[in-house]
Amino acid sequence: MTDATSNAPRFPILLTAFIAVCVAILCALGTWQVQRLTWKEGLIDRADAAALLAPAPLAEVLTATDPEFRKALVVCRGLPTAAFVELQSIHDGEPGRRLVSACVPEGMTQTFLVDRGFLPDAVTERPRVMASTLPLAMVVELRRTPLPGPMIPAPSQGRFFGRDSAAMAAALGAATPSGFTLYALSSSNPEIPALIATAPPAAFSNNHLGYAMTWFGLALALIGFYVAVLVRRRRKTLS
Repeated sequence: MTDATSNAPRFPILLTAFIAVCVAILCALGTWQVQRLTWKEGLIDRADAAALLAPAPLAEVLTATDPEFRKALVVCRGLPTAAFVELQSIHDGEPGRRLVSACVPEGMTQTFLVDRGFLPDAVTERPRVMASTLPLAMVVELRRTPLPGPMIPAPSQGRFFGRDSAAMAAALGAATPSGFTLYALSSSNPEIPALIATAPPAAFSNNHLGYAMTWFGLALALIGFYVAVLVRRRRKTLS
């Protein structure tokens, strides 16, 4: 008489261990994306709240817990005729350049890079460059300067392809700049109407919920596969 237990399927230890590790990793990735979703929603809320605040002097804005996206009042001497570098950019789907100059705001010692605005590629006119100490009061928006990517081409003849603040400041003969870039919201050069003084839209892609659902969905699919394998092995043994 054959022992019934000898026909029972062996428990798939290796498969179970592999599935368990994979499910744990997928669930961890899903949980991380949920945490990223919460962080991103908080960042969007802070940006929206900052945009509603009235402009304040730059030195005061910098004392805030998170001054990014705040509007500030700043005085830059000689900015309309200051030296500038050009940053390859796109505005409303149109290719062009953003003009970036260095400024030590009135009453401060820290150097800031000022994004004076966007010029379409079709516009060849540029602000004249000459020494000046005439003060220019303007409204700016603070943005943290992102680190340049490793694949960004090197600058050529004053033209940059990534916002490398240290290299830009060096090209302008300025000191190491602040980690915040000042985006002009009022024109430094009204004589050039094509120069659009504006901060680019905040890049807030928020796909974390979809990513989380994908990771958790893969975990469920893997568990379903594992259960199906066990059921199939059981049925094969009983048949």
